[in-house]
Amino acid sequence: MTTKTELSPTARESKNAQDMQVDEVLIPRKVPSLCSARYGIALVLHLCNFTTIAQNVIMNITMVAMVNSTSPQSQFNGSSEGLPVDSFGDLSKAPKSLSAKAPVYDWSPQIQGIIFGAVGYGGILTMAPSGYLAGRVGTKRVVGISLFATSFLTLCIPLAADFGIVFLIITRIVQGLSQCSVIGGQFAIWEKWGPPHERSRLCSIALSGMLLGCFSAILIGGFISETLGWPFVFYIFGGVGCVCCLLWFIVIYDDPISYPWISTSEKEYIISSLKQQVRSSQQPLPIKAVLRSLPIWSICLGCFSHQWLVSTMIVYIPTYISSVYHVNIRDNGLLSALPFIVAWVIGIVGGYLADFLLTKNFRLITVRKIATILGNLPASALIVSLPYLSSSYITATALLTLSCALSTLCQSGIYINVLDIAPRHSSFLMGASRGFSSMAPVIVPTVSGFLLSQDPEFGWRNVFFLLFAINLSGLIFYLIFGEADVQDWAKERKLTHL
Repeated sequence: MTTKTELSPTARESKNAQDMQVDEVLIPRKVPSLCSARYGIALVLHLCNFTTIAQNVIMNITMVAMVNSTSPQSQFNGSSEGLPVDSFGDLSKAPKSLSAKAPVYDWSPQIQGIIFGAVGYGGILTMAPSGYLAGRVGTKRVVGISLFATSFLTLCIPLAADFGIVFLIITRIVQGLSQCSVIGGQFAIWEKWGPPHERSRLCSIALSGMLLGCFSAILIGGFISETLGWPFVFYIFGGVGCVCCLLWFIVIYDDPISYPWISTSEKEYIISSLKQQVRSSQQPLPIKAVLRSLPIWSICLGCFSHQWLVSTMIVYIPTYISSVYHVNIRDNGLLSALPFIVAWVIGIVGGYLADFLLTKNFRLITVRKIATILGNLPASALIVSLPYLSSSYITATALLTLSCALSTLCQSGIYINVLDIAPRHSSFLMGASRGFSSMAPVIVPTVSGFLLSQDPEFGWRNVFFLLFAINLSGLIFYLIFGEADVQDWAKERKLTHL
């Protein structure tokens, strides 16, 4: 039952603007239910993100099996260090499935870095346009079509690799375009489905699917590569994506008004909580004001620095464990996947905690910055300490697990901050900030692969110190210039004044 409480003029004036980012004359009070339609939407998005990121990450674990580790050029695998020969002991004693059922390639560290980075090129081009397009034609179409495209291309990866490195890189680039359209286009749905005081938990539930995807891909990818051969990793996850795409088109609707399985009370609750927010299509985006906005730039730079941290963990956890501790591909999958399942839990809990703090009269900007600090500083510091504190792979795995888990707290911080400062233009700006940050996955493999190739002895330390410097710089900039008030250029105004 929806309860509507009218604020008196005195109470409305005394209420801090950051506690509520919409000028609500009516503030609905409703206990959220996991059985409600909006949480069902979040769970489907969770599955969608799971599939998309799993398809992105499987190359990182299969590369260990795809590259000929006996080649002098391939001693640094995964655009860093490859699986050493003695990981399997004698090469003749390696699992027969790796040699009998799957082709092996002689790719240098630089080529591997390009293959890893190619999927990120699309993010620079499609994140912002996909967010804008989703705001115009609907999230259902943009994300659904993109999800099908990336799933189909995942099925084509083994064939593209057989055709040659050029075909593989092109396939990865196009796949990146599709994957980034899924990520960039999904945020527009919360303009119509997400009550402002529930967005932290709803976004956390949806985005945490990425972490579960990383966990599943790294864990299962190692087993599949060893037993069936690495091509089947792409066939299985590509097939799962096609099934997920079918579910998406059946279940997802762009707004609660057209949703056939929503209760009347929930529909009224969502509509009343969002009624003061105007769709971005009703107002043109003030481009000049956006480009001059320091809060927007602080979000973009902060997301970029955090993505540098995340990209390093995703790409290099498998190769770091395999090259430093000389474990085989099966153990590598187990150890590499562990941090992501812990992070999956922490990410969801972090969203609920952020919304809980808001109910305790914490200022919105305070909650966003606390979540961002906890998601950046401790995580990057733990990564830097790896070469100095990790005397065994158990210690290394513990540090990586803690670092990965803490990094997910940013989901309730900087990543949804655009919804606070510009709700009317959030679909485009969320995509734009994600697009800017997606340069990190492109640069990380290339730069890190170069550092590891040039200095085998201290390569990992150089990679980790660079990560810490970039992460800290972005965090400081966000702490100085980040805001949570609706910006003047994002407020409702007459079109004649634009």
